[in-house]
Amino acid sequence: MSDEPQPQPQQPNRGWASGAPEAAGKAKKPKRPKRTGWRRLIPTWRIVLSTVVIGLLLVVGGFFLGYHLVQIPAANALATKQSNVYLYADGTVLARDGEVNRESVGLARISKDAQHAVLAAEDRDFYTESAIDPMAMVRAGWNTATGKGKQSGSTITQQYVKNYYLAQEQTVTRKVKEFFISIKLDREKSKDEILEGYLNTSFFGRGAYGIQSAAQAYFGVDAKDLTAAQGAYLASLLNAPSQYDVVAHPENRPAAEARWNYVMNGMVDKGWLSASDRAAAKFPKPKQSTISTNMSGQRGYVVNIVKKYLIENGIVDEEELGRGGYRITTTLQKDKQDAFVKAVDDKLMSQLDKKERKVDTYVRAGGASVDPKTGKVVAMYNGIDYVKQYTPNATRRDFQVGSTFKPFVFTSAVENHSETQSGQTINPNTRYDGTSERPVQGWAGGRYAPENEDQRDYGHVTVREATDKSINAVYAQMAVDVGSDKVMQTAIDLGLSKNTPELTPSPSIALGVATASPLDMAEAYATLANHGRHSTYTLVEKVMKDGKQEVELPERREHQAVSREAADTTTSVLRSVVQNGTASAAQAVGRPAAAKTGTAEEDTAAWFAGYTPDLATVVAVMGQDPKTAAHKSLYGAMGLARINGGGAPAEIWSQYTRNALEGEPVADFDLQLQAGADVTAPPSSDASDEPGEGDESGSSDPDASSTGDEDESGSDTPGDSGSSTPPGDSGGTESDPPSTGGGTPGSGGPSTEPGPTGGGDSGGDDSSNGGTDPGGGDTDGAGGGDTDTGFPGIPVTPRRQ
Repeated sequence: MSDEPQPQPQQPNRGWASGAPEAAGKAKKPKRPKRTGWRRLIPTWRIVLSTVVIGLLLVVGGFFLGYHLVQIPAANALATKQSNVYLYADGTVLARDGEVNRESVGLARISKDAQHAVLAAEDRDFYTESAIDPMAMVRAGWNTATGKGKQSGSTITQQYVKNYYLAQEQTVTRKVKEFFISIKLDREKSKDEILEGYLNTSFFGRGAYGIQSAAQAYFGVDAKDLTAAQGAYLASLLNAPSQYDVVAHPENRPAAEARWNYVMNGMVDKGWLSASDRAAAKFPKPKQSTISTNMSGQRGYVVNIVKKYLIENGIVDEEELGRGGYRITTTLQKDKQDAFVKAVDDKLMSQLDKKERKVDTYVRAGGASVDPKTGKVVAMYNGIDYVKQYTPNATRRDFQVGSTFKPFVFTSAVENHSETQSGQTINPNTRYDGTSERPVQGWAGGRYAPENEDQRDYGHVTVREATDKSINAVYAQMAVDVGSDKVMQTAIDLGLSKNTPELTPSPSIALGVATASPLDMAEAYATLANHGRHSTYTLVEKVMKDGKQEVELPERREHQAVSREAADTTTSVLRSVVQNGTASAAQAVGRPAAAKTGTAEEDTAAWFAGYTPDLATVVAVMGQDPKTAAHKSLYGAMGLARINGGGAPAEIWSQYTRNALEGEPVADFDLQLQAGADVTAPPSSDASDEPGEGDESGSSDPDASSTGDEDESGSDTPGDSGSSTPPGDSGGTESDPPSTGGGTPGSGGPSTEPGPTGGGDSGGDDSSNGGTDPGGGDTDGAGGGDTDTGFPGIPVTPRRQ
């Protein structure tokens, strides 16, 4: 064993060896103990932060993506559908058409009280909040839970978007779209525009969309006239339209009143209503529910006539009118319209017995009334009920107008300074041969010899007498003397359409073979009443589109259609018809009137056309088979032998005119007459009801007069020469005319009223018995000639009056 010392094991260098592990231990964090139990369910802050950041990125990204992808769509079909509203001249609703009862109006046409009421009910912070208000949802839930009234969680903007742009289904997709569209809309439209849209699209019950329709449906007023109490009631309906209608559901009145109080108190809280006004306000009582879109009665007729008028005059395009949204103020006056309907009911419809008399089932009535000074149609009667009889009788052109056409012949004679065959100027005192079936002279179209009513002869009579008794023989000859083409043009100038069926130049034109409508005739008679100045009739006063844009109407045009002398002299003659002739029933109106009766061939229609200085009205009673639509005679209708113009039509005219002008000052005609027309000639001594007596004054050959023999001397021509020269003939052919003629044109007033000698009552229509004793009224018959063409030659059944 060696004595050398053995090497000893070295001790670790604590300064280095032990220090190294210690340094390494300080750099490495100690491991956290693993979570156990419930601690494992709580996410770490790192997870929370990451989730929040990622979530925010997704929300922001989704928001921008949705904002750019969702576009504001076009309005849905229901939101743009509107009714057209037709109004009387005073602004009251006449009718509505269209499937949707909506009338959009501008915000300016909605009362401030109504606006504030809706805001108080639906969104009190509408003008200060954004389009989306999350707090509103919380607030709505709290109000409902605490009994303060149910309130929508959506803003008005959101509700408007739902109403106007989207469907009503409750889906996530619709809610997402509503969210983005609301935000976009809030940036693109003003608050006023959004509120206006909301008020025009909301449903209020009773079929009413929009606050204007609701105001009419519940209170019969326009939205601009709604009070705070009424507005609060309508605002309450938005919450539960059907349930809060206290008329339909009186049992829900407590709930409706609670909601109403909530709205009213909200208006006070926001400073929109004073406390004193709130205390004085009472819960409003809505009117009974009505169907405003009903086309029954006269409404359907009026709507269709006005539509046609708007389209034909180029005021509104047919397609645009079909889209709705028009507010059309007509010229019809409600009081006059009602008076017309009542007069027809009283004097005609109530007298019918359709079960006992089949002919009574044929009876129809039509009429129109025009203001002569303006041409405005103030009333119309079209039928008993649009839903029962569709044809508008006021505008139909298929019944002969009969002798109501005769005044146009005389007007044309004066206008054209026409002369008889013997060269005498035609005026009211000109004498004509009134022998029935006397061939007219000077007509190259063939023999034409019209009958008078009941083939009655009158001998030589003045034009005034011939008009009083409506003698066909006289007027057929006068039409030839004037020129039937000139007569036709005068009728057109006065107001008849140039397209009037059967308006042709022939002698039969004088007897009313043309088939003008009552409205056409009223327009023409209005021209006579207006001293020859013609205004094309108008049915529309004002047209608004969507409650904002006023549609331009054609400029009113008026012109002198015929001379004042011609029109006023005709008026003078027609006044005599009222005083002494077939239109005597018009005296019941109690004011100056001028009128003419007429009856169509075979008594298929009876007419009365007349006017005062303030109103021109035409009434027609027509016969039509309700099944085949064929024209039917009215013999036996109302239990009478016949219906003449002086019967039911005249009585309707008189009652209507009297009531329509009630309270108006009585105006007299201011007439400027043709020379010689201011003094009435005495009646002819031979103007009796006995046929064939001729002229007892000896002014012409009685034999020639009765036989109608045409000699070359013209002694039996109308207006024959010699001692029979018409008094006051302005032609100057007689150096010493009888004192009953002569004179200068009258200046009007009472002196122009024809005296009692203007034709007597012989042969006048007995209007008191409905015309059962015509006694010399005209027959209106062409007395020969195809009435479809106006060509004379073949006798036809005479027309009357």
